[in-house]
Amino acid sequence: MSASVEEVVDPSQLQSSLVERYIARLEQFQPRPSETLVRPQAVLDVHLALAGSEANVDMANPAYASVAARLHLAYGLPTESSTIPNAAPEIITDVTGRTRIAVAPPLHRTSMVAHAWGTLNPLVRWVENATHKFDQRPNADARREAEQAAAQAKASKTRHPKGHLRRFVLLSLMLLQTVLATYFMSTVLPYHGTKPVEMLTLAFFAVLFCWVSAGFWTAMMGFLVLLRGTDRYVISREEAAPGPIPAHARTAIVMPICNEDVTRVFAGLRATYESVANTGELGRFDFFVLSDSGDADICTAELDAWVDICQTLGAFGRIFYRHRRRRVKRKSGNIDDFCRRWGANYDYMIVLDADSVMSGTCLTTLVRLMEANPDAGIIQTAPRAAGRDTLYARIQQFSTRVYGPLFTAGLHYWQLSESHYWGHNAIIRVAPFIEHCALAPLPGEGALTGEILSHDFVEAALMRRAGWGVWIAYDLAGSFEEMPPNLLDELKRDRRWCQGNLMNFRLFLARGMHGVHRAVFVTGVMAYISAPLWFAFLVLSTGLLAMHTLVEPEYFTTPGQLFPVWPEWHPEKALALFTATATLLFLPKILSVVLICIKGAREFGGAFRLTISMILELLFSMLLAPVRMLFHTRFVVAAFLGWAISWKSPPREDSETSWGEACRRHGGHTLLGLVWGAGVYWLDPSYLWWLLPIVGSLILSIPLSVFSSRVSLGRSFRHAKLFVIPEEVDLPPELAATTVYNDAGKPLAGFVDAVVDPIINALACAAVTARPHIPVASLQARRALVDMALRQGPDGLSARQKNTLLDDPLALSSLHLAVWSSSRAHDGWLKTASR
Repeated sequence: MSASVEEVVDPSQLQSSLVERYIARLEQFQPRPSETLVRPQAVLDVHLALAGSEANVDMANPAYASVAARLHLAYGLPTESSTIPNAAPEIITDVTGRTRIAVAPPLHRTSMVAHAWGTLNPLVRWVENATHKFDQRPNADARREAEQAAAQAKASKTRHPKGHLRRFVLLSLMLLQTVLATYFMSTVLPYHGTKPVEMLTLAFFAVLFCWVSAGFWTAMMGFLVLLRGTDRYVISREEAAPGPIPAHARTAIVMPICNEDVTRVFAGLRATYESVANTGELGRFDFFVLSDSGDADICTAELDAWVDICQTLGAFGRIFYRHRRRRVKRKSGNIDDFCRRWGANYDYMIVLDADSVMSGTCLTTLVRLMEANPDAGIIQTAPRAAGRDTLYARIQQFSTRVYGPLFTAGLHYWQLSESHYWGHNAIIRVAPFIEHCALAPLPGEGALTGEILSHDFVEAALMRRAGWGVWIAYDLAGSFEEMPPNLLDELKRDRRWCQGNLMNFRLFLARGMHGVHRAVFVTGVMAYISAPLWFAFLVLSTGLLAMHTLVEPEYFTTPGQLFPVWPEWHPEKALALFTATATLLFLPKILSVVLICIKGAREFGGAFRLTISMILELLFSMLLAPVRMLFHTRFVVAAFLGWAISWKSPPREDSETSWGEACRRHGGHTLLGLVWGAGVYWLDPSYLWWLLPIVGSLILSIPLSVFSSRVSLGRSFRHAKLFVIPEEVDLPPELAATTVYNDAGKPLAGFVDAVVDPIINALACAAVTARPHIPVASLQARRALVDMALRQGPDGLSARQKNTLLDDPLALSSLHLAVWSSSRAHDGWLKTASR
């Protein structure tokens, strides 16, 4: 049974205001509220009383000795009767008096080793292989090559040969279309591509058009697949075995987080947990919150939220929390840390982002699909964006919901089992992931070396290189995520992705990679390289205009030429080429709307409003394209120059862009648009009409960025039933629950509470292992830090010092007692405590 302070405290002792306040907090948590807690004379006496026998208390730190009693007083014992089973944490006190709360399961360590990439240059590899032929001794590289060859041989037998034909058709269509378009572009230019500047312009045009063509044919095939209803090779076509999930199929649902909105994270986790429970298969799943947070307030809030959700759901022993003190390799390192510690306990893991929500049906179906497809290594769902209210986010949600299915279905059609992995809302077979998917740093020196930033594409390529399939279950419902709330937040995320994809491209020629995943590396880098190429194309086009206007035409370009070469302009051909290019860009969107109208557009606001929304989205995307072009161009240049980037978590709330921030970020774009437009008008007023969509968008970038971030405008469009998606008309229960839990979230503890509050302090102390036997120098540093924190208060501590205190339960408990009992304690401690 839980302890009661009145059983051990002398009622004759005098009361003090501090003791009253301290005991009042304990009273709030006592499981038996009918009992009265009698106030002792000093807070020190409270700790001695709670700790029990004074002989067992380290008088140098009596507050640590009372940690277990404080936790029992707050949460009771797991064996006590309760309406909710597993609603009390397991509190362990070892023979040395160290108290721990079971935040994670017992360790079951396994090895996860990253193999060096070796030589990435194929020519150098060829020379090295020729040299090694004279050395017959087997080595680790040779063994690894043999294993990869065997895996590829296995994969060639298990993968669909139909994929080779499909990809050949795709490549042929892209190249034929690009050749024709480049030829027509040459006829538009004054000298038909014979001048060096025109040749360079044609080269840029060809690359960009080929990129557009790839997206066009992907969407076209997706349209045909969705119109027909399915693809014969879609992985979810193979029905998973009905009935309960086998007992051996243990799955870990892991959610890596880093300095996130804690209330939103645990609201989504709770909704997902409850949805799994409703399927009756909860016993096959464990949940792990894997924190890399470095903010002391957020770390404390995470621990408080973890206890709260476990108490509410009776999920102690089912939902676990792990906070890494040493943040290595960001998200991929966090996943690797889980695999090394507990991966051996599970067959599969499902990776969530901090904003992910998934239905229990979706999660259990993923497990069944893995069981039904023993050669599948990763199955990626197609998450649906929902949950935002800003105008920008609602337009993006509409775009991904309406157009996204065509592209994901098309990707599956061309890629089959060599598909994408986007790093979240996907199931992974743990054993091959541990064996093959640890990421070594990229070799060499410079900006694009070292720790891999965008891990997901590389992990998919490594899984496929080892012979395991990577699939997209594009038709599997119940997978959700959130979009960035505004343009600037999306671009902050894009800068990180840009650097990561440029680094990944170095693996294009890495040994053993499948051809499709080499193409994935190309598409990843083209998503950002296309911006500077487009910008260069526009600059060259403007330069050609300037040369034609300001420079005397050259009619005789070669010695001995008998007939002049007349520069020619063909506006009608330029218009035809422009129309063809616009068709490639916009026809997939039109067909997406047609497909929805065929199958029923009620959940999108009806056919008329759906069409109006599409037209508005087209205009909006056209206005944003030049702005993104300039930002992405800068990101690419910054990546090659090695400019430092911040790697922070995106916002999880509807944040709006201020006018000041918009002016700082878009002021240069506005100035460039004005100067560029004025210069073109001065050269040739008629050409300004061709360039107006570019310069006009740049001029309007500031108000566009501000107004599109407004929540009020987003809700106004929703009331008008524009940019409506099915998840708003018929809200999935998981998203509805997430919203309810997020809105009803209680105020969470912060760092000051971890120091001051009796219960939060005990919880923070028990979440970390105490290490009393440390070198004398470290012991002195601990005492000095506690003394400094006591005197200077919370505002006098750096972020690093706060984290040091949270990581040292002996220092934290010492500071806790000193704050309540020492006359030297800074007033800021007790004044700023939220509880």
